[in-house]
Amino acid sequence: MISFGDKKFGFGLMRLPMLDGDHVDVEQVKGMVDMFIERGFTYFDTAWMYCNFQSEGATKEFLVDRYPRDAFTLTTKLHSGFINSLEDRDNIFNTQREKCGVEYFDYYLLHDMGEDSYKKYQKFDCFNWIMEKKEQGLVKHIGFSFHSTADVLDKVLTEHPEMEFVQLQLNYLDWNSEGIQSRKCYEVAEKHGVPVIVMEPVKGGTLVNVPEAVENHFKAKDPNMSVASWAIRFAASHKNVKMVLSGMGNIDMVDDNTSYMKDFVPLTDEEKEYVLEAADIINKNITVPCTGCEYCVSGCPKNIPIPKYFDLYNADLQEFEGKGWNPQGTYYDRLTESFGKASDCIECGQCEKACPQHLEIIKYLKDVAKHFEG
Repeated sequence: MISFGDKKFGFGLMRLPMLDGDHVDVEQVKGMVDMFIERGFTYFDTAWMYCNFQSEGATKEFLVDRYPRDAFTLTTKLHSGFINSLEDRDNIFNTQREKCGVEYFDYYLLHDMGEDSYKKYQKFDCFNWIMEKKEQGLVKHIGFSFHSTADVLDKVLTEHPEMEFVQLQLNYLDWNSEGIQSRKCYEVAEKHGVPVIVMEPVKGGTLVNVPEAVENHFKAKDPNMSVASWAIRFAASHKNVKMVLSGMGNIDMVDDNTSYMKDFVPLTDEEKEYVLEAADIINKNITVPCTGCEYCVSGCPKNIPIPKYFDLYNADLQEFEGKGWNPQGTYYDRLTESFGKASDCIECGQCEKACPQHLEIIKYLKDVAKHFEG
């Protein structure tokens, strides 16, 4: 039976603090990592393309070079978007080991599994390939991350019972969503007896920067618990969830998250229902449920920073009436000096194909253009 350690909380290395938007702030992250490890946590999750392809190399600096190998567990991933030959698999894997400075990975994933990527992973024999890495001792445990519907997950797990775990997007806002299908996917994994690692428990910050009504909802229940704590504990409270990942951007986030996950106590059924009530409130306020993963950005022919525009759009729509000047319009104008405008979209559709949230990006970009440019 696969073990993920004593703690049910991991450090996601996708949204690290950056210097000038181009380089990981390694010195700041060192302090975050030190606090994380000092409090008994060991699980770190990176990937080939995180932080503009810098996350793995930075991990060597702030983690691997500073701690003995048995003091942490390290996960990374192979993404189908970067393999176009059998040779690409080993080229990427070997580069990942070099960048991270490790002989082996504790966990290795086939990344962003969906119908299209599943076909590509099959085409390049990646399931047998990843098993060979395990047999060679270069990987201890194998699995995949998943962004698709429950029926596709059932197909993959049925055809590949050798997969030891699955990483799912699971949070209270997506729990009953028909687009993301958090609950349905969780139930499929449970049916197959495959343990779950949770990604996006706070939905890229959406469940931290909540409407005031939601914050009041949680504070009324327990004024000492942060808004983020409810989302992370909701995810961790499901029995088949073995690890919850949080992408932390500063030491305050590390401090808060580890404070309640150090000696984690699952939510009661009544508390879970209370959390789901918050989802109903949020759904009335958030217009574009984007997580900011930026999968849509790569390859955009007009270089449109889609998640940034959606974030500004959501924030502007949540400003109260009568406030007067709002900063979002200024930020939008400044971004358009370096990037394409929302109105520059040529509707090629590549962004919608890449979006793990299945968002109608083209439609939303038109809304953004009308809002900020009109």
